[in-house]
Amino acid sequence: MPDWRPLIVRRKDGYPRIMGVINITPDSFFEDSRSNNISETIKIAQSMIQNGADWLDVGGESTRPGAEPVEEEEEISRVVPVIRELRGKFPEIGISVDTRRSKVAKLSLEEGADMINDISALSDENMINVIKQSDCYICLMHMKGLPENMQDNPQYDDVVAEVRNRLNEKVSLLIREGIDRKRIIVDPGIGFGKSLEHNLLLLKSGREIIPMNNIRLMWGVSRKSMFSELLGRIETRDRLAGTLGIAAMTKSKAVDIIRVHDVAEHTDLFRAMSALEDF
Repeated sequence: MPDWRPLIVRRKDGYPRIMGVINITPDSFFEDSRSNNISETIKIAQSMIQNGADWLDVGGESTRPGAEPVEEEEEISRVVPVIRELRGKFPEIGISVDTRRSKVAKLSLEEGADMINDISALSDENMINVIKQSDCYICLMHMKGLPENMQDNPQYDDVVAEVRNRLNEKVSLLIREGIDRKRIIVDPGIGFGKSLEHNLLLLKSGREIIPMNNIRLMWGVSRKSMFSELLGRIETRDRLAGTLGIAAMTKSKAVDIIRVHDVAEHTDLFRAMSALEDF
């Protein structure tokens, strides 16, 4: 497996690496991120790479609020052939598989995936074994509840402390199992069992949620429902400006990777901001 460590650390100019979202699903919340066949997926991936993506994140199960889980074999049939094709055509790109199932992760790694993006943070007990048997990177996301119920009035006494403590438990578990912390990324899980206030507090906290040194930080805020309440943008297609507004803060918050639907727009944003700083 290639050494992608440079691509899990923010760029030399301080801006994050860009991870483009590819959903092999019929029901993900942003329609333009969905792909129904491999040839279409290749075109989407090629466009993302040409527009500056460092990573492609491939998912076969929608985890939007209220989403119902798909059967494991269905997820495998959606994801694994796509990863095989992407790795063959784009050997220089980092590939992440967005899954909470160890079998899906294992088969994806065998076909060339480089990272497991686990929104459930090791809810599948066998996921640790899959990670140990590979040299892949692992992103652990915080989620309170499950996609089908996570937005049913989530409550915290101190959301930043609780998210940090939960991620610390999971990161510590990996380290005890012999996983190098330089392979580990954490994600606060914006929109996953959080109110608007919780989301804003977590974004404002930046790296405060990181439980220990040498752990990387990923944000995923792209077109999420928080912009409906924050900005009154009900339709996902109207949430790009809000998304870019949050993305503009990633350098000051030392975010390493940002997961996005709109790769070109984020590339342009970071290039323009960087140019102004260097002028």
